[in-house]
Amino acid sequence: MEFLTKWILPIFFSFVASGGFAVVYNIHGMGVFISALGGALGWLTYLLSAPLLQSDISQTFLAAVVISAYAEIMARLRKYPVTGYLLAAFFPLVPGSGIYYTMEHAINGEIDAFLVSFLHTLGVAGAIAVGVLLVSSIVRMWQNIHHNRKELHS
Repeated sequence: MEFLTKWILPIFFSFVASGGFAVVYNIHGMGVFISALGGALGWLTYLLSAPLLQSDISQTFLAAVVISAYAEIMARLRKYPVTGYLLAAFFPLVPGSGIYYTMEHAINGEIDAFLVSFLHTLGVAGAIAVGVLLVSSIVRMWQNIHHNRKELHS
């Protein structure tokens, strides 16, 4: 039962949530499944990295790298923009509760709790951004190297 509640259900819910957002972002057909699979893959990475990294910010970074790489590969295989796959697949990683609790502490005047919550939420959001930036930069550098190599040989 623990395996079901700790692994299977969260991954399934990530799949469904990412698929739902793919529909909202007007992704059609097989793209919905690919986006949903990206969200599930990201959450699986997040869960599997927990014993190794022991920090949700570093877990989020690793999951963001995996989702970004997956989205780049799928976008090139299907010849579609990578942005749609990224946005839908990242939905389960977005620190929505962190944003909520940060604002709750701010409204209640709890300055210390606000700052702790704000910095943690900023760290999670930054981990997502840096993960996407890292993979995107590596892909762009690889494309430039590959393109320059073709020009030299022609």
